[in-house]
Amino acid sequence: MVGRLEVITGPMFAGKTEELLRRVERARIARKSVALFKPELDDRYAKDRVVAHNGKSLPCHLLPPSLNFHSFARLVPSDVLVATEVFAFDEAHFFGPEFPDLCETLVRRGKRVIVAGLDLNFRGEPFGPMPVLLALADEALKLTAVCTVCGNPATRSQRLVDGKPTTEGPEVLIGGLETYEPRCREHFLAP
Repeated sequence: MVGRLEVITGPMFAGKTEELLRRVERARIARKSVALFKPELDDRYAKDRVVAHNGKSLPCHLLPPSLNFHSFARLVPSDVLVATEVFAFDEAHFFGPEFPDLCETLVRRGKRVIVAGLDLNFRGEPFGPMPVLLALADEALKLTAVCTVCGNPATRSQRLVDGKPTTEGPEVLIGGLETYEPRCREHFLAP
């Protein structure tokens, strides 16, 4: 079996997780064994589920943000690692710089790897391991959201503090509609 890396990216509220869950469901319908993961720090909707903004969800396993293949192999039982055909990871931008190597190792072992994550942080800068994953991908899907200012396609995630755009603060701040909104390039407040 030939492995494959599929990357789904775009701003917040573009449907990345929804697309990831759609692909996972299709793999299950095709009777493929699937394992779904997310970083343990993503606790917005449910600790043990990957949940899309539209409410769709599937159970998942939690992973620490910093892991390589060896640490991943210690967390996943060896029989599961061998038997699983599809490995899916949500919120991949929260994983560390070793994450692309983990994905590539799984692909070299003949696994289908599906990754979803933000390509840009709230400052409009490349986010975490996503640039490397996009470069390595066999398939890359860049989704857009709808700009909350003008209704055009949005490619950026604007952070809000007290309802006003900001580029200040830590790179990681877990939140939803109260903290972020999609913006087009024209209406994105850049640093």
